[in-house]
Amino acid sequence: MPYPEMLVAPMRQQLETVGFTSLMNATEVENAMNSKQGTQLLVFNSVCGCAAGTCRPGVIDAINTTVKKPSELLTVFAGQEADAVARAREFTLPYPPSSPAIALFKDGNLVHFIERHNIEGRSAEMISQNLKAAFEEYC
Repeated sequence: MPYPEMLVAPMRQQLETVGFTSLMNATEVENAMNSKQGTQLLVFNSVCGCAAGTCRPGVIDAINTTVKKPSELLTVFAGQEADAVARAREFTLPYPPSSPAIALFKDGNLVHFIERHNIEGRSAEMISQNLKAAFEEYC
């Protein structure tokens, strides 16, 4: 059962405010992920504490404090849009389902992935630095 929209709306909006597009169903994910050109950052958003405390703040800091950044910013919300999340996870195989998680694609290929266990216990600054290094290399 999905979380109530009034609960997730502020969490979704945190990423949308810095330019992320929320993908709400499998078709939107399919259309976005099949562009195969440029770089795409896909954030698997979540209501958990590590999403709120370090994942979203780290992603936002990385986007706001670097010149090189992905050409497209996308997000799906775990526990909310189940079909969108399931389809998005197909693009991050062979990694197991994880949320929050952060995936960077270049020309349709997964080139960098941060799983939940690499988010938990890390600061927002550490996540931001990890992403900025990936942006420098791939964007």
